[in-house]
Parts: sequence; C-alpha cells; structure tokens
Amino acid sequence: MNYLIPANTKNGKLILGIFRPFDLILFSVGLLVTIILLAIMPQENTVVTILCLTPAVVCAFLVMPIPNYHNMLTIIIELYEFITTRQTYRWRGWCYKVGKKSK
Repeated sequence: MNYLIPANTKNGKLILGIFRPFDLILFSVGLLVTIILLAIMPQENTVVTILCLTPAVVCAFLVMPIPNYHNMLTIIIELYEFITTRQTYRWRGWCYKVGKKSK
C-alpha cells in the first residue's frame, strides 16, 4: 500500500498554478506605485525613469517563480529565519544506534 503523491499537488491551491494571493497583492501594489510615480514625476532624464520603474521591478523579482522553492520572497524569508534563529544541534554520539543494543 504505497501511495505516490504527485509533485504538483499544491498547484491547485495557487492562482494560475503559480501565485498565492499575497504574491498578486504585492505585485499589484508595486505596479500601482509605479504607475502613480510615472504619472506624477516628470520623465526628463533616464535616472528619474529608472527610479519610477523600481517598485514594479522589485516586486516582480520577489514573486518570480524559482524551482524547488515557491519564489524569491520565500527564499529571502527562509534565509532570514536561518540567520536570525539559533541553530541547535543535539549531540548523539558516534554510534548510529543510540541506546539500542547492537548485534
């Protein structure tokens, strides 16, 4: 009675099989801020245009799908948690079977 679970079981819970609701909200806010900045700021030189496009580019980078992870935001959160939390490693000795009689 072995069950094989397909690799894409969580795709049904995602929007378009890729995005969580938070991902779409984050990307939408980045696009909205970019559109507002493009409408308000005068586009006289390249530096101002690049600064106006920055929110959309950063949000698109964060929600970009990555193999073996969900997206870049997930990788950044996991790296932050790994660096900021204390790593505890329990010493179990040199033997493979701890506390069990070996033959």
